[in-house]
Formats: sequence, structure tokens, C-alpha cells
Amino acid sequence: MTTPFRNVTPNGSGSAATLLVVLSFTGFILLTQSLFVVPAGQVAVVTTLGKVSGGSRRPGLNVKIPFLQSVFPFDVRTQVRPEKFATLTKDLQVIEATATIKYAVRPTEAGRVYSTIAYSDRDVYPRIIQPSLLKALKSVFSQYELVTIASKWSDISELVERTVAEELDKFDYVDVRGLDLTGLEIAEEYRAAIEQKQIAEQQLLRAQTEVKIAEQEAQRYETLTRSLDNQVLFKLFLDKWDGKTKVVPALPGTSGGQPPVIVGGRN
Repeated sequence: MTTPFRNVTPNGSGSAATLLVVLSFTGFILLTQSLFVVPAGQVAVVTTLGKVSGGSRRPGLNVKIPFLQSVFPFDVRTQVRPEKFATLTKDLQVIEATATIKYAVRPTEAGRVYSTIAYSDRDVYPRIIQPSLLKALKSVFSQYELVTIASKWSDISELVERTVAEELDKFDYVDVRGLDLTGLEIAEEYRAAIEQKQIAEQQLLRAQTEVKIAEQEAQRYETLTRSLDNQVLFKLFLDKWDGKTKVVPALPGTSGGQPPVIVGGRN
């Protein structure tokens, strides 16, 4: 009797193939979990079991420990944020305006920001920038009366920028790249008073300039008058004399250098 032929695959060969597939898949997962890319304009904070590990990771391909380490990106490009505010002046007048601040998180400080203040760069403005900005605005504007603020707006804008930068330097988290104040809003009656004061100041400055010019002219004329003694006048006459006009010589011993006297016209 003939025995039927059976094709039997050895158990050891099938198990090895399955193990190879599992290991390849596991290696692929570990590889994808180990590598991450930080885009240009950002840095990454890496935490190990919730604790910040090492410094900020720079743009490009980076490596982390799979499943144990997590990555939190921080944007370090210059951010532009307008802030509409209202505050009191020294003479207790309410003004409203918009402060547009330009700032950037310092790349080396992203880990410290994550550890102490914010888990995301979206929280940097409300938790770091905005409080310092509003504090600086109130501090600066409370030192000036409304008229001064309106007439020296650009100077005060620069002062606010310096004050904000100094305030944020205390924390060493961000760099202030610029600040612009725009859209000053004040009551209409105060605006008219400010315009009248500015006109009066311009008229006063013009009058002071005219007085100064007149004083300089008077001083020049006085100096010229003192220098024109008789000898100088006679020298000027000789420079223009035609040689025909009769001149009487000065008397000998005349005090003060009396010059000759013109006594006649032309022959």
C-alpha cells in the first residue's frame, strides 16, 4: 500500500521568521521614537520622566530615549504682539493707546522657562511679557502730565522700551527687540488745550529766536562802532580820495590823533 506524501514545514523555521518580523517591527518603532527633528526657528526642551534633561536642542535631527523622554518645542523667532492699554497720567487723566512689542525667547533659556513658568511658547506672552509690559507702561506714564505725553510721544515710547527691557532682564528669559506706541486716545477738550499750548510754545520760541538775533546784531554794531575811531575813518577816506579835494592838515600836538579836516570840494 502506498503512503500519501505530506509537505511538512519544520516548526523551528516558522518561529524564526516570526521572531525576525517582530524584531524588525520593534526596531522600527524604537528608531522612530528615538529620532526627532527640530524645525528652523525653534528649539526643543527634552524631559526625562517629566524632568528637564540637558540644554535646549537645536534645529536639525536629534536623538532621545524612546518612551522615557518627551519633547516640547519652543519658538525662538521674533514675535510681534499688540497690547491695547489704558492708564493714568501724572495729572490723573486717562489715556488709551496700543503698545506693540517685539520679543524673542532666548534659545538657551527655553528649559528654564519650561521648568519655572510655561510648558508651551504660547504661554510666554501672558505669563512673562504682558505683566512686565503693563507694569512699565503704568510706571512711565504716571511720571508725566498729559500735555507732555502728547508733545513728547516718541521720547516716551523709547523710555517705555528701555523700561520693559530692564524689567525682563531681571528674569533673563527673553530679549526685547523693539516697542512702538500708537493710537493715542484722549478726551477732545484736553486735545484742544494741548494744541493751544503747543501753538503758544511755538510762538514763544519764535519770539525768543528773534530777540536773540536782534541782540547779536546790536552787539555786532556796537563792536563795529567802537573800532571806527578818527584814524580809521581817515584811512577809509584816503582809500576813496580822488586827489583833488582840499584837505587841511591836523594841528600839531592835537590830542586824540585828530585827523586832517576836509575843507573844500574839487577844483
